[in-house]
Amino acid sequence: MAAQKINEGLEHLAKAEKYLKTGFLKWKPDYDSAASEYGKAAVAFKNAKQFEQAKDACLREAVAHENNRALFHAAKAYEQAGMMLKEMQKLPEAVHLIEKASMMYLENGTPDTAAMALERAGKLIENVDPEKAVQLYQQTANVFENEERLRQAVELLGKASRLLVRGRRFDEAALSIQKEKNIYKEIENYPTCYKKTIAQVLVHLHRNDYVAAERCVRESYSIPGFSGSEDCAALEQLLEGYDQQDQDQVSEVCSSPLFKYMDNDYAKLGLSLVVPGGGIKKKAPATPQAKPDGVSTAAAEEEEDEYSGGLC
Repeated sequence: MAAQKINEGLEHLAKAEKYLKTGFLKWKPDYDSAASEYGKAAVAFKNAKQFEQAKDACLREAVAHENNRALFHAAKAYEQAGMMLKEMQKLPEAVHLIEKASMMYLENGTPDTAAMALERAGKLIENVDPEKAVQLYQQTANVFENEERLRQAVELLGKASRLLVRGRRFDEAALSIQKEKNIYKEIENYPTCYKKTIAQVLVHLHRNDYVAAERCVRESYSIPGFSGSEDCAALEQLLEGYDQQDQDQVSEVCSSPLFKYMDNDYAKLGLSLVVPGGGIKKKAPATPQAKPDGVSTAAAEEEEDEYSGGLC
């Protein structure tokens, strides 16, 4: 079966080359027909699991479409070439081609397709190169934001923020979360703004920046409903404990369901938060010690009376 598909792919390649040849009666290559044959060859090679040959066929198809000024189809072919590289576990090269495809989608006037391609590339590279994934998610968010699709934009910003937190890039994470919060405020999703304030405070405290954390809470009072929310009460209690270096109080707040059931990356920030200097622990109340056997109250009084008159 594989050999049959390989032969089929080779036949399509040969046909494509014929369409590109020029002669006395054919002055211009037939790029459209050649691209079609290259595409068929790519499918045949893919079915035979010959991913290297499939990738090469996709790239030739892309070039043929470019020569024919069919940008959308060229971008599709580059994206398919990227998918073949993914099958070969060549992820950085795959992402490079998918990025190229997304730029062509934008040039063609199809930003939605460009954004989906960039998000796909981010998912591919996330576990291998988180820094690159952050960049791709931020690019995707920018595309959606330019198209005024704010809900899709903020979802991608959220992915970028979580990756930044996971990589302990707290300065960048603080800025990213603020951008999320601004968008949620713009679309009037206020309860999510409260959750983003918690995330911001945790990030700032891990940056050892109490002032920035307090400012986040103070600025959030302008968000409708925040000042009377459980989120606000918990944050005030957290900041009080942190300021007083009371580790018990901080741990109690961060172990509450409000914090524990946040996105995993933020929940971990809460559970690992330590106050400056290691903090103080509340001491258990002292229990009265029992007197040794044989020592009575009366004996104690007698001892006191013996010296009540002084030494002489």
